[in-house]
Amino acid sequence: MNSRFELFIAARYLRARRKQAVISVITAISIVGVAAGVMALIVAMAVNNGFHNTLQRNLLGAMAHINVLEKEPGNGIENWRDLAARLRKLPHVTAVSPALYAPVFLSGPLQSKGAVLKGIDLNSELAISDTLRHLKAGSLDRLRDPAASPPGIILGSRIVEDTGMVLDSRINVVSPQGELTPFGVRPNIRPFRVAGTFETGFYDIDDNWCFVSIEAAQKALSLQDVINQIELKVDDLNRAPEIARDVEKAAGPRYTTTTWMERNRQLLNALRMERAVTIITIGLIELVAALNILIVLVMMVMEKYRDIAILMSMGARRPQIRRIFMLQGVLIGIVGSAIGLAVGYTLCYFADKYRWVRLDETVYSLSFVPFEPRWVDGVWVAAAAILVSFLATIYPARNATRIVPAEILRYE
Repeated sequence: MNSRFELFIAARYLRARRKQAVISVITAISIVGVAAGVMALIVAMAVNNGFHNTLQRNLLGAMAHINVLEKEPGNGIENWRDLAARLRKLPHVTAVSPALYAPVFLSGPLQSKGAVLKGIDLNSELAISDTLRHLKAGSLDRLRDPAASPPGIILGSRIVEDTGMVLDSRINVVSPQGELTPFGVRPNIRPFRVAGTFETGFYDIDDNWCFVSIEAAQKALSLQDVINQIELKVDDLNRAPEIARDVEKAAGPRYTTTTWMERNRQLLNALRMERAVTIITIGLIELVAALNILIVLVMMVMEKYRDIAILMSMGARRPQIRRIFMLQGVLIGIVGSAIGLAVGYTLCYFADKYRWVRLDETVYSLSFVPFEPRWVDGVWVAAAAILVSFLATIYPARNATRIVPAEILRYE
C-alpha cells in the first residue's frame, strides 16, 4: 500500500501543472534525452550487428573455417589426397576440400583483369562453401566434365560487369608460372569458357575470384598433381582456433593452419572497436539526460518544500519522501526508454527493409547498411538508461528528507 502511495504522489508531481513552467519543460527534455539516447544506441547496435553478421555470413559463405598450408612455401602439397582423408576423420571436422590458389590474368573479348584463380574439387567445395550452390547465371556442368574443351570457369559477378566476360564467352587465363625457356619464363596461356557467374555480396570476392577444376588449374599453372591448401569446415566456427591446433598436430610438422578469425582479424577488430566507441560516445547522451533529471528533481524539491512539510506532518516518513523523488526519476527513465525502444526498433525495421542507407561497394564491400537489432541489446540499453536515471535521483531525494516541517510551516 505504501509503495502505491509513493508512486501515486510521484506520478502526480510529474503530471501536475506548476507555477514554474520551466520544470515541466526540463522534465520533457529529460524524457526526450533518455529516449534519444536509447534510440541512438539501439540503431547503432543494429548497424554494428548488421555489419558484423553480414560480413561474417558473406565471408564464411566463400571461405573455409580452417586452412591447412605448408609452413615453408615449396612445391605444394603432393600427398594431398591421403592428408585430406586423414583430416576428414578428426573430431568436429565436417567437410574437407582441396584447393589450389594462384594469381592470374584474365584476358577477355573486351578487357583484361587480374584475378585470384581457385582450383577446386567441385563436390568437396560445395560441402565447404555456399558460393557455388546458387549461381547468379549458368551452371556447374562444365566444371564437372573432365573432357570439356575448353574447360569451364566460374567468374565473380563484378568481374563480368567490369570486363564484359559474359556467359559462354571464351577467355584466356594467363599465368606467370609458365615454362622456362632460354629467353626466360614464358607465361602460360590457357583458354577457358565462362560457364557461370556467382555473387556472394562481398565486393572483394565478387570482383577478384574465379573457380575452375583442380585439374584445369594445374594445367593452367604448369603444375603436377599438387595443391597449396586444404580447407576445412567445422561444426562450431567459434571453436576454430582450438580445433585448428588438433588439425595441425594431425597434419604433421610440415604444415600449419590459419582460421577464418586470423584471416579477417583486422576487420573483426575494427568492428569490435567501433562497437565500444559507439557505446561510449552515444552513452554521453544518457549522461546529459541524467543531468537534466538531476536539475528537474532539485528544482522540484525546492518548489515542493511546503508540500513535503505537509506530508511529513501528516505522518509520511522520510524514507517514503525519498522514494517519491526516486520514483519520479525512474518514471522519467522508463517512459523515455519505452519511447526510445519503440522508435529505435521501428527505424531499424524500415531502414533494413527498404535499404535507406546506400554504400559504395568498392569502399565498404556492401551495397547498403544492414540493420539487425537484437532484443538483448534492447534489454541492457533500457536497463542502463533506467539505472542512470535512478542514480541521478539520489542527491535531490536525500535533500528532500532533510526538510524540517516546523521551520517550513512556521510562517504559513
